[in-house]
Amino acid sequence: MEISRRTVLTGMATVAAGSILAGSAQAAEKKASTMKKYPNEHFYKADGTFDQEKAKQAYYEMFEAFRYPIYPRLKGAEFWVAEFGVGKFAEVGMAGIFWLNEKDGNYFGHEIYLLPGQMIPEHKHVKTADAGPKMEGWMPRHGWIYIYGEGTPTPGVEARIPESHKECCVARTEKKLLPGEVGTLAGPEQWHWMQAPEGAIVTEYATYHDGAGLRFTHPKAKL
Repeated sequence: MEISRRTVLTGMATVAAGSILAGSAQAAEKKASTMKKYPNEHFYKADGTFDQEKAKQAYYEMFEAFRYPIYPRLKGAEFWVAEFGVGKFAEVGMAGIFWLNEKDGNYFGHEIYLLPGQMIPEHKHVKTADAGPKMEGWMPRHGWIYIYGEGTPTPGVEARIPESHKECCVARTEKKLLPGEVGTLAGPEQWHWMQAPEGAIVTEYATYHDGAGLRFTHPKAKL
């Protein structure tokens, strides 16, 4: 049987592509398995108060694991962590930085940081005197996430709702987002939340963020 040069090259390219994909998957799996996951008590002082410095250090460790650049702004006051008052930072918590938030232009750039197992508590953004209801889209840069919105509950979703939210969670339509994929809020003033089982760095594209419009379903959640 005659084999052309094109056939050989095509076959080699296919094998190479498969090797690259397999290597990427193995690398991602290795990152997930070696990412340090701290118990909840690690993030609280002896008197029960939240330890922001320990939390920030955990995020820096995640950045290094993902080979994510630690820009100077991430070493300053603009880099913030949120415990949300629930008392379960290992499960309900996040860090972030607002790269920009322009009221006049109505646009917003945000990076979301979630340690392995963390979720952003369920919330929505309502219209305020200064802004319309915030609209959002999310794209994982490193790691992957589940996003949840209103609508028909996804089969099996109950097993993935964290204990802190099983009684209050409204948004039960689930979508998994991998690096480079984009998910959006289904509509204005809709309940939503996200979770990163293995840790993630997520870019958010959105309209202007007015903190006065933030609402939570969890009775203890606050900023």
